[in-house]
Amino acid sequence: MRNVVIVGAGLTKFGEQWKKSFREMITEAAVSAILDSKLEGKDIEAIYTGTMATGKFIGQEHIGALISDRLGLNPIPSTRLEAACASGSVALKQGYLSIKSGEHDIVAVGGVEKMTEVGVHHASSALGGAGDQETELFHGATFPALYALLARAHMKKFGTTEKHLAQVAVKNHENGVDNPFAQFRNRITIEHVLNSSNVSSPLKLLDCSPLTDGAAGLILMEKQKALDLGLDAVEIVSMAQASDSLALTGRKSLTELNATKQAGKLAYKKAGITAKDIDIAEVHDCFTIAEILAIEDLDFVKKGSGGNATMSGFTAKNGSLPINTSGGLKAKGHPVGATGVAQAVEISQQLLGKADKRQVKGLEYGLTHNVGGSGATCVVGIYRRA
Repeated sequence: MRNVVIVGAGLTKFGEQWKKSFREMITEAAVSAILDSKLEGKDIEAIYTGTMATGKFIGQEHIGALISDRLGLNPIPSTRLEAACASGSVALKQGYLSIKSGEHDIVAVGGVEKMTEVGVHHASSALGGAGDQETELFHGATFPALYALLARAHMKKFGTTEKHLAQVAVKNHENGVDNPFAQFRNRITIEHVLNSSNVSSPLKLLDCSPLTDGAAGLILMEKQKALDLGLDAVEIVSMAQASDSLALTGRKSLTELNATKQAGKLAYKKAGITAKDIDIAEVHDCFTIAEILAIEDLDFVKKGSGGNATMSGFTAKNGSLPINTSGGLKAKGHPVGATGVAQAVEISQQLLGKADKRQVKGLEYGLTHNVGGSGATCVVGIYRRA
């Protein structure tokens, strides 16, 4: 089995992109990644793209063919992958496996979503398909309600407070200020979060990630080939994926996401490290409670202590384990199909020392954690500088 590295990364600005189409965004991210890699389009042997609900958001399916055509890369194989909000990481995992297996030497991985051209009700319905339509969405349980249930369970069992949740948003907005690609680059306070409108108690508006347009791209290559070419590279040390019940009613516990625990455990094992070796991480904070669950389920902190750890500054950019230096889904934005790829962009930039004002020093290992739905799919990746 061969080793795989990231040699190029690209992003569009995340936000409400009224003047850019779906195809323009994925082209921009892909071209940026190719230019960053110092390769050419003709070097790419396959494309893997994550996107969740293009049929509902923009009325377009057959995304793989659209992207290869748009990039002028026919006739190479181009595949679209979907795993709800984990679509980007599933695409990254497939690109990684295609090189690791020897099928390809150089591939492009992308993630894209254009979410803001439909109304909020239509967007909520499209996103609700990532949960169980029959037992959840049909009865009115959209994702804010499902994560509110997780938050309530955590609060009841461990004493987590609304201020603990709010601090996640405050910290991630602080990080987003220094990210030129972030949707929100404004600082907020705990009071701002607590005084924002209720969405699904205890979650307020500022506890929730936004609807976002955006795209991200990566160029992957077989490691020795990249080293022979003298390219700056970040190695994908391991990738692991796990599944759980689609609906919350099938879960054994509402205070943990078992898919995260299993994917994390397998990723650490494959990499030959433990959670204590991770120096920086991008985790899936679609709601503030999701980040608290993630840092616990990935064994960064003891179960139940995620709120206090966040409040203490443990996860701040200058803390013991910086989490979501990009601003996370909360501030950077959450174009669902692009999120997993964008997380890997941030970690690769950090490990290469290219994160500008967000840069954290002394890094060896980075981690990405991308969740689909309310935790039915999870992909965890571990990275280090090659």
